[in-house]
Amino acid sequence: MELTHADVAAFAQSWGLVYLFILFIGTVVYALWPSNKKKFNDAANLPLSED
Repeated sequence: MELTHADVAAFAQSWGLVYLFILFIGTVVYALWPSNKKKFNDAANLPLSED
């Protein structure tokens, strides 16, 4: 079986979309995970803290 450029492009478009969607969902879950709340609040207040 010979792969053409169109075959490879179609594969990359469809599975690339799935990959990026899973990556996006993973990032959102990580950001909203309850145990990460303190870490993100500390990072958000870092510019306001006085050394």
